[in-house]
Amino acid sequence: MEHYQALFEPDRKAGGYVVTFPDFGYGVTQGETDEEAMDMAQDLLMLTIGDYIREGKQLPAPSRRRRAKFRCVLLPALQSAKVDLYTAFLAAGLKKAEFARRIGIPKTHIERLFSLRHHSRLDQIEAALRVLGKRLHVEVRPAA
Repeated sequence: MEHYQALFEPDRKAGGYVVTFPDFGYGVTQGETDEEAMDMAQDLLMLTIGDYIREGKQLPAPSRRRRAKFRCVLLPALQSAKVDLYTAFLAAGLKKAEFARRIGIPKTHIERLFSLRHHSRLDQIEAALRVLGKRLHVEVRPAA
């Protein structure tokens, strides 16, 4: 998954930061500290992407911004894989019932594969990606 950038603006009256995602056009959160604001931003990103998935909408392409107030917000690995699965599913143009049939699971389980709050097994995501002609690649990098 490409990473979305959030705008972290200092809240001069209350302190802390107000965080928004301009690519989505809605949603706002805040945090008293830098770390808390980043945690809240990650949660807002998961909720916002979850809204798009539930509504069956295409995710906006992440834009690149260079100002110092913008920071990349990363999703956990499992949620990132689910976003990639959802994006590949939309690109394939399949119906959920047909996708479930090809994977060999009940149609009701497709929603779980796409849900960022459900803890799907990684092998299920890999199997679903294979049906779409994709494969999951995991990479370990040094921490920032």
